[in-house]
Amino acid sequence: MENPNNSETLLQEMSDGVLRLTLNDQKRRNALSEIMLTQLANVFSEAALDPSVRVIVLAANGPAFCAGHDLKEITGARTAADGGQAYFKQLFETCASVMQLIVNNPKPVIAEVAGVATAAGCQLVASCDLALAADTARFATPGVNIGLFCSTPMVALSRNVSNKHAMEMLLTGDMISAERAEQIGLINRAVSADELTEQTMALAMKMASKSSMTLAVGKRAFYQQATKPLADAYSYTSQVMVDNMLAHDAEEGIGAFVEKRAPVWQDK
Repeated sequence: MENPNNSETLLQEMSDGVLRLTLNDQKRRNALSEIMLTQLANVFSEAALDPSVRVIVLAANGPAFCAGHDLKEITGARTAADGGQAYFKQLFETCASVMQLIVNNPKPVIAEVAGVATAAGCQLVASCDLALAADTARFATPGVNIGLFCSTPMVALSRNVSNKHAMEMLLTGDMISAERAEQIGLINRAVSADELTEQTMALAMKMASKSSMTLAVGKRAFYQQATKPLADAYSYTSQVMVDNMLAHDAEEGIGAFVEKRAPVWQDK
Protein backbone atom coordinates (compact mmCIF):
# COMPACT_ATOMS: atom_id res chain seq x y z
CA MET A 1 0.00 0.00 0.00
CA GLU A 2 1.22 3.51 -0.76
CA ASN A 3 2.39 5.89 1.93
CA PRO A 4 -0.76 7.37 3.53
CA ASN A 5 1.10 10.66 3.98
CA ASN A 6 1.69 11.10 0.25
CA SER A 7 0.79 14.76 -0.25
CA GLU A 8 0.52 14.46 -4.03
CA THR A 9 -2.78 12.56 -3.91
CA LEU A 10 -4.61 15.15 -1.83
CA LEU A 11 -3.35 18.73 -2.10
CA GLN A 12 -3.93 21.22 0.70
CA GLU A 13 -3.92 25.02 0.62
CA MET A 14 -4.90 27.40 3.41
CA SER A 15 -5.98 30.99 2.83
CA ASP A 16 -7.84 33.37 5.16
CA GLY A 17 -9.49 30.60 7.14
CA VAL A 18 -10.45 28.54 4.09
CA LEU A 19 -8.83 25.11 3.78
CA ARG A 20 -8.86 24.09 0.12
CA LEU A 21 -8.49 20.35 -0.50
CA THR A 22 -7.89 19.14 -4.04
CA LEU A 23 -8.19 15.50 -5.08
CA ASN A 24 -5.16 14.94 -7.30
CA ASP A 25 -5.05 11.28 -8.31
CA GLN A 26 -5.91 11.95 -11.94
CA LYS A 27 -4.59 8.62 -13.20
CA ARG A 28 -7.32 6.89 -11.17
CA ARG A 29 -9.86 9.62 -11.87
CA ASN A 30 -9.61 10.68 -8.22
CA ALA A 31 -11.14 7.39 -7.10
CA LEU A 32 -11.76 6.77 -3.41
CA SER A 33 -8.88 4.36 -3.16
CA GLU A 34 -7.45 3.19 0.16
CA ILE A 35 -4.88 5.98 0.12
CA MET A 36 -7.45 8.64 -0.79
CA LEU A 37 -9.89 7.56 1.92
CA THR A 38 -7.10 7.47 4.50
CA GLN A 39 -5.94 10.96 3.59
CA LEU A 40 -9.45 12.39 3.58
CA ALA A 41 -10.17 10.84 6.99
CA ASN A 42 -6.96 12.30 8.43
CA VAL A 43 -7.46 15.77 6.99
CA PHE A 44 -11.12 16.12 7.95
CA SER A 45 -10.37 14.88 11.48
CA GLU A 46 -7.53 17.38 11.87
CA ALA A 47 -9.51 20.26 10.36
CA ALA A 48 -12.37 19.68 12.79
CA LEU A 49 -10.01 20.48 15.69
CA ASP A 50 -8.02 23.27 14.03
CA PRO A 51 -9.37 26.71 15.03
CA SER A 52 -7.59 28.34 12.08
CA VAL A 53 -9.82 26.37 9.69
CA ARG A 54 -13.19 28.07 9.33
CA VAL A 55 -14.48 26.61 6.04
CA ILE A 56 -13.37 23.64 3.92
CA VAL A 57 -13.56 23.50 0.10
CA LEU A 58 -13.26 20.11 -1.60
CA ALA A 59 -12.21 20.33 -5.26
CA ALA A 60 -10.43 18.09 -7.76
CA ASN A 61 -7.94 18.25 -10.61
CA GLY A 62 -8.66 16.63 -13.96
CA PRO A 63 -11.83 15.75 -15.89
CA ALA A 64 -13.28 13.68 -13.03
CA PHE A 65 -14.20 15.11 -9.65
CA CYS A 66 -14.31 11.56 -8.29
CA ALA A 67 -15.10 8.28 -10.03
CA GLY A 68 -16.14 6.48 -6.86
CA HIS A 69 -14.39 3.40 -5.51
CA ASP A 70 -11.27 2.04 -7.18
CA LEU A 71 -12.63 -1.00 -9.05
CA LYS A 72 -9.12 -2.34 -9.70
CA GLU A 73 -8.47 -2.46 -5.95
CA ILE A 74 -11.84 -4.14 -5.44
CA THR A 75 -11.12 -6.72 -8.14
CA GLY A 76 -7.71 -7.44 -6.67
CA ALA A 77 -9.23 -8.15 -3.26
CA ARG A 78 -11.26 -11.04 -4.69
CA THR A 79 -8.14 -13.21 -4.71
CA ALA A 80 -8.24 -13.46 -0.91
CA ALA A 81 -9.37 -16.74 0.67
CA ASP A 82 -12.72 -15.21 1.66
CA GLY A 83 -13.30 -13.78 -1.82
CA GLY A 84 -12.68 -10.27 -0.54
CA GLN A 85 -15.42 -10.19 2.09
CA ALA A 86 -13.25 -8.79 4.90
CA TYR A 87 -11.69 -6.22 2.57
CA PHE A 88 -15.08 -5.09 1.25
CA LYS A 89 -16.44 -4.72 4.79
CA GLN A 90 -13.50 -2.57 5.82
CA LEU A 91 -13.62 -0.53 2.60
CA PHE A 92 -17.28 0.42 2.84
CA GLU A 93 -17.06 1.08 6.58
CA THR A 94 -14.09 3.37 5.98
CA CYS A 95 -15.90 5.21 3.21
CA ALA A 96 -19.00 5.63 5.39
CA SER A 97 -16.79 6.99 8.15
CA VAL A 98 -15.28 9.61 5.81
CA MET A 99 -18.74 10.74 4.69
CA GLN A 100 -19.78 11.10 8.34
CA LEU A 101 -16.60 13.06 9.11
CA ILE A 102 -17.81 15.57 6.54
CA VAL A 103 -21.37 15.78 7.86
CA ASN A 104 -20.26 15.87 11.51
CA ASN A 105 -17.41 18.30 10.90
CA PRO A 106 -18.11 21.58 12.73
CA LYS A 107 -16.74 23.49 9.73
CA PRO A 108 -18.93 24.01 6.63
CA VAL A 109 -17.74 21.89 3.69
CA ILE A 110 -18.30 23.03 0.09
CA ALA A 111 -17.85 20.74 -2.90
CA GLU A 112 -16.45 22.43 -5.99
CA VAL A 113 -17.28 20.08 -8.85
CA ALA A 114 -15.60 20.79 -12.17
CA GLY A 115 -15.94 17.33 -13.70
CA VAL A 116 -17.77 14.03 -13.46
CA ALA A 117 -18.89 12.71 -10.06
CA THR A 118 -20.08 9.12 -10.10
CA ALA A 119 -21.07 6.45 -7.55
CA ALA A 120 -19.20 7.17 -4.29
CA GLY A 121 -17.98 10.36 -5.96
CA CYS A 122 -21.58 11.50 -6.22
CA GLN A 123 -21.98 10.40 -2.60
CA LEU A 124 -19.05 12.65 -1.72
CA VAL A 125 -20.76 15.65 -3.32
CA ALA A 126 -24.06 14.87 -1.59
CA SER A 127 -22.31 14.55 1.78
CA CYS A 128 -20.92 18.09 1.60
CA ASP A 129 -23.01 20.88 3.12
CA LEU A 130 -23.00 22.91 -0.09
CA ALA A 131 -22.00 22.19 -3.67
CA LEU A 132 -21.25 24.35 -6.67
CA ALA A 133 -20.59 22.77 -10.05
CA ALA A 134 -19.43 23.80 -13.48
CA ASP A 135 -22.28 23.78 -15.98
CA THR A 136 -20.35 21.03 -17.80
CA ALA A 137 -20.17 18.74 -14.74
CA ARG A 138 -22.20 15.52 -14.66
CA PHE A 139 -23.41 13.18 -11.94
CA ALA A 140 -24.50 9.55 -11.71
CA THR A 141 -24.96 6.60 -9.38
CA PRO A 142 -24.29 3.95 -12.04
CA GLY A 143 -23.68 0.89 -9.88
CA VAL A 144 -26.75 -0.82 -11.30
CA ASN A 145 -24.96 -0.97 -14.65
CA ILE A 146 -22.23 -3.22 -13.24
CA GLY A 147 -24.35 -5.31 -10.89
CA LEU A 148 -23.44 -3.38 -7.75
CA PHE A 149 -26.31 -1.19 -6.53
CA CYS A 150 -25.12 2.13 -5.12
CA SER A 151 -26.47 1.39 -1.65
CA THR A 152 -24.09 3.53 0.40
CA PRO A 153 -24.21 6.48 -2.06
CA MET A 154 -27.99 6.16 -1.73
CA VAL A 155 -27.79 7.28 1.92
CA ALA A 156 -26.32 10.67 1.08
CA LEU A 157 -28.28 11.05 -2.16
CA SER A 158 -31.66 10.35 -0.53
CA ARG A 159 -30.94 12.96 2.14
CA ASN A 160 -30.45 15.64 -0.51
CA VAL A 161 -33.06 14.99 -3.19
CA SER A 162 -36.62 13.66 -3.19
CA ASN A 163 -37.24 9.92 -3.16
CA LYS A 164 -38.38 9.70 -6.77
CA HIS A 165 -35.44 11.70 -8.10
CA ALA A 166 -33.03 9.60 -6.04
CA MET A 167 -34.64 6.37 -7.17
CA GLU A 168 -34.50 7.40 -10.82
CA MET A 169 -30.74 7.99 -10.56
CA LEU A 170 -30.19 4.76 -8.61
CA LEU A 171 -32.39 2.48 -10.73
CA THR A 172 -31.30 3.74 -14.16
CA GLY A 173 -27.66 4.65 -13.51
CA ASP A 174 -28.12 7.47 -16.00
CA MET A 175 -25.78 10.46 -16.04
CA ILE A 176 -27.47 13.78 -15.27
CA SER A 177 -26.32 17.29 -16.14
CA ALA A 178 -25.30 19.98 -13.68
CA GLU A 179 -28.48 21.84 -14.61
CA ARG A 180 -30.57 18.81 -13.65
CA ALA A 181 -28.52 18.31 -10.48
CA GLU A 182 -29.37 21.86 -9.48
CA GLN A 183 -33.06 21.34 -10.27
CA ILE A 184 -33.33 18.31 -7.98
CA GLY A 185 -31.25 19.80 -5.17
CA LEU A 186 -28.08 17.73 -5.48
CA ILE A 187 -26.06 20.94 -5.91
CA ASN A 188 -26.74 24.55 -4.98
CA ARG A 189 -26.08 25.91 -8.44
CA ALA A 190 -24.34 25.34 -11.73
CA VAL A 191 -22.06 28.11 -12.94
CA SER A 192 -19.71 28.77 -15.83
CA ALA A 193 -16.61 26.60 -15.59
CA ASP A 194 -14.48 29.74 -15.82
CA GLU A 195 -16.19 31.19 -12.75
CA LEU A 196 -16.47 28.04 -10.64
CA THR A 197 -13.47 28.49 -8.37
CA GLU A 198 -14.04 32.23 -8.02
CA GLN A 199 -17.66 31.76 -6.98
CA THR A 200 -16.88 28.85 -4.68
CA MET A 201 -14.15 30.78 -2.88
CA ALA A 202 -16.36 33.86 -2.62
CA LEU A 203 -19.01 31.73 -0.92
CA ALA A 204 -16.39 30.18 1.36
CA MET A 205 -14.96 33.57 2.32
CA LYS A 206 -18.43 34.88 3.11
CA MET A 207 -18.98 32.03 5.56
CA ALA A 208 -15.46 32.33 6.94
CA SER A 209 -16.29 35.89 8.00
CA LYS A 210 -19.00 34.62 10.38
CA SER A 211 -18.54 33.37 13.92
CA SER A 212 -17.19 29.81 13.62
CA MET A 213 -18.99 28.95 16.87
CA THR A 214 -22.30 30.01 15.37
CA LEU A 215 -21.71 28.07 12.16
CA ALA A 216 -20.81 24.94 14.15
CA VAL A 217 -23.92 25.24 16.32
CA GLY A 218 -26.12 25.71 13.27
CA LYS A 219 -24.62 22.93 11.20
CA ARG A 220 -24.92 20.41 14.02
CA ALA A 221 -28.50 21.46 14.78
CA PHE A 222 -29.51 21.26 11.12
CA TYR A 223 -28.56 17.62 10.77
CA GLN A 224 -29.79 16.65 14.25
CA GLN A 225 -33.28 18.13 13.84
CA ALA A 226 -33.78 16.69 10.36
CA THR A 227 -34.37 13.16 11.66
CA LYS A 228 -36.64 14.11 14.57
CA PRO A 229 -40.46 14.30 14.66
CA LEU A 230 -41.77 17.86 14.35
CA ALA A 231 -42.44 18.47 18.06
CA ASP A 232 -39.11 16.96 19.07
CA ALA A 233 -37.30 19.02 16.45
CA TYR A 234 -38.79 22.24 17.84
CA SER A 235 -38.01 21.21 21.42
CA TYR A 236 -34.42 20.42 20.48
CA THR A 237 -33.79 23.57 18.44
CA SER A 238 -35.46 25.78 21.05
CA GLN A 239 -32.85 24.62 23.56
CA VAL A 240 -30.13 25.13 20.94
CA MET A 241 -31.36 28.73 20.56
CA VAL A 242 -31.26 29.27 24.33
CA ASP A 243 -27.70 27.97 24.57
CA ASN A 244 -26.66 29.97 21.51
CA MET A 245 -28.23 33.12 22.92
CA LEU A 246 -26.07 32.82 26.03
CA ALA A 247 -22.85 32.52 24.01
CA HIS A 248 -20.48 35.47 23.71
CA ASP A 249 -20.75 35.86 19.93
CA ALA A 250 -24.55 36.06 20.02
CA GLU A 251 -24.36 38.84 22.58
CA GLU A 252 -21.66 40.57 20.53
CA GLY A 253 -23.52 40.14 17.23
CA ILE A 254 -26.83 41.42 18.54
CA GLY A 255 -25.09 44.30 20.28
CA ALA A 256 -23.21 45.22 17.12
CA PHE A 257 -26.43 45.18 15.09
CA VAL A 258 -28.18 47.46 17.59
CA GLU A 259 -25.16 49.78 17.75
CA LYS A 260 -24.77 49.77 13.96
CA ARG A 261 -21.16 48.54 13.95
CA ALA A 262 -19.29 45.50 12.67
CA PRO A 263 -19.16 42.59 15.14
CA VAL A 264 -15.87 41.34 16.53
CA TRP A 265 -16.12 37.57 16.80
CA GLN A 266 -14.30 35.55 19.44
CA ASP A 267 -15.70 32.25 18.15
CA LYS A 268 -17.20 31.36 21.50
